[in-house]
Amino acid sequence: MTLIDFTNLLVSALLLAGIYAVMSVGMTVIYGVMKIVNLAHAGFMMLGAYFALELFQRFRIDPIIAALLAFPVLFFLGAAVHWVLLRRLPRSDEPTLPSLLLMFGLWLVLQNLGYLIWGNTDRSIFTPRTLSVVSTVRLAVFIAAVGCLLLLEVILHYTWFGRSVRALIQNRYAALLTGVYEDRTAGIAFGLGIGFAGLAGGLLGSLYSFDPDFGRPFLIRAFVIIVLGGLESISGVAIGALVLALVETFSILFVPAGYQLAISFGLLALALIVLPGGLASLLAKVRRVA
Repeated sequence: MTLIDFTNLLVSALLLAGIYAVMSVGMTVIYGVMKIVNLAHAGFMMLGAYFALELFQRFRIDPIIAALLAFPVLFFLGAAVHWVLLRRLPRSDEPTLPSLLLMFGLWLVLQNLGYLIWGNTDRSIFTPRTLSVVSTVRLAVFIAAVGCLLLLEVILHYTWFGRSVRALIQNRYAALLTGVYEDRTAGIAFGLGIGFAGLAGGLLGSLYSFDPDFGRPFLIRAFVIIVLGGLESISGVAIGALVLALVETFSILFVPAGYQLAISFGLLALALIVLPGGLASLLAKVRRVA
C-alpha cells in the first residue's frame, strides 16, 4: 500500500467517523438520562432519510439542508413520543424489559409504516455533487455532522439543560436532590436524541441507498460505538466512532466489504469482554497512573 492509498483511507475514515458520531450520540444521551436502550433509533434514522428525500424531490431542497431540517421535526416527534409513551414507564437505574419491548415495538411500527408509505424499493438521493469527479458529498456531510456535535457540546456545558443532563448521567439521585426537574429534562433529552437520529438518517441518505429497513446495520454500529465510548460518555462517542471508522475502513484491505458488519459484531464482543467500561475509562485510568 502506497502512502497515497494510506492517506486516502485515513481521510475516508475520518469523514466516516463524523457521521458515525452523530448517529450514536443520540442513543448515548437517551441512555445516560433515562437508562433506556433506544432500539427504535433505527426507525427514526429511516424517517430522517425519507424526510430528506421528500424535501429534495418535492421542493428541490439540498439534501444536506434537508437533513438539518429533519433535526427539529424529529426533535418534536421524539418529545411527543416521550410525553405519550415513555413518561408512563417506571423509573429505573438500569434498562428494563418493558422499555426494551416498547422501543422494539415502536421500531417495528415505524418500519412497517415506512413500507406502507414508500414501499420496499431502494431509494437514493442523487445531486450534481454525487456524480462529480471529486465528490464533495462526504465532506459536506462531515462538516454538517461536526458542526452539530460542537453545538451539542456548547449546549451541554453552557445551558441549564446541559447541566441537568450531565447531573442525571453522573448521579440521578444527587441530581434530584439538587432540584433537577427529571421529567422535563428527560423529555428534551429524548427529543434531542431522536433529532440526532433523524439528522444522521438524512445525512446517511446522501451517501447510501435506503429502504424502510435502512437503519438496522447502522443501529448495530451505534451499539458498538457507545460501548466503546463508555455507554454514558458523550465525549467517548467521538472516540468510539473514530475507532470503528478506522477499523472498518482499513479492514477492506484484508476482508471483503460484505463482512464489515461481522467485524462490527466482533469489535462489540471484544469491547464487552476486554473493556466493559469503554475506552473513556481506559484513558481515565492512564491519566490517574500518570
